[in-house]
Amino acid sequence: MDTILFITAVEPDGGLSKASLEALGAAKALADGLSASLCAGLVGADVSAAAKACAGVTAIYGVSGAEFADSRYASDAAAIEAICKAANAGMVIGPDSSRMSRVLPGVAQRLGGKIDTHLTGLAARDGKPVVTRWYYRQRMYAELTREQRPWFMTVSPGCFAAYEGAGEAAVTAVDVALPDAARRTTVKAILSPSAGEQTIRPDAAMLLVAGAGWTKKQADGAAHADVAGTLILGFLDKTKASLGSSKSLVDMGGDGQPVLPFLTHLHQVGQTGATPRHKKGLATCCHGEEPHVVGWRFVSERRAVNLDPNCGWARGKADVLYVADAFAVMTKVNELLD
Repeated sequence: MDTILFITAVEPDGGLSKASLEALGAAKALADGLSASLCAGLVGADVSAAAKACAGVTAIYGVSGAEFADSRYASDAAAIEAICKAANAGMVIGPDSSRMSRVLPGVAQRLGGKIDTHLTGLAARDGKPVVTRWYYRQRMYAELTREQRPWFMTVSPGCFAAYEGAGEAAVTAVDVALPDAARRTTVKAILSPSAGEQTIRPDAAMLLVAGAGWTKKQADGAAHADVAGTLILGFLDKTKASLGSSKSLVDMGGDGQPVLPFLTHLHQVGQTGATPRHKKGLATCCHGEEPHVVGWRFVSERRAVNLDPNCGWARGKADVLYVADAFAVMTKVNELLD
């Protein structure tokens, strides 16, 4: 029976991210279904704290040291390759994080394996592992299985229950000697927005999506993009929700029309954007047609505010539709939150 290896990099504080714990939970469920042994592999400056969160697995392998603290392809690839060989893993499961997504395909190539990414389901069926992956912008999905080993997988966040383990855990240290060529890339500084400026929050409980209606002419015949920005940012500040946008709104900047200055294409949700997995979603001034709503497929509870009672949201796309002016609704909501 294959040994299943959960692999991830530890966070700067030494712990594991929510996405990593969810990937470990998925690996544990698959190992139980296949009656296979489950190991964990950790990479970082100090993996002792993260190892405690993995307590309960068969073995924990760690590559630690200052050289492995930051995301760097050469050092990450060398560390993960060494851990995979030490664990003799047949299947390797990691989170769909930027760091792991960048390095795991290369390690799979080094070890002569295959990789499947962005998985949303792992299951054991007739003694074989079966994985689920969505295609065509989440319009259809396929169930896959492979005979080739090692089989690498990355699982999308928000699809699995987080692993709940705590206690003392012994770590088997894996030594990795980095050549000078693997040390050329260095991290000079990390620049990130303050908590108040951050508007993309994948772990937030709620998603607020702004549509093009926010920048169109209102009842007085004028556009009020400045007021719209104040209302949206005020709501985000009070609720710590994540912000999304329709494609039409983020594209307006290239047309010389009034725009919300804090929106970028990274905020785009839908067929040509992101597919978030927040528990709740509130769409404001969005049309609710299929190209936009397809990105909401994994949002558990969907609500919308739109002046058009016949918009796409009203045709079964939203759990609740408020036929109202978004400016008036969000003004009142912000007052209540105060």
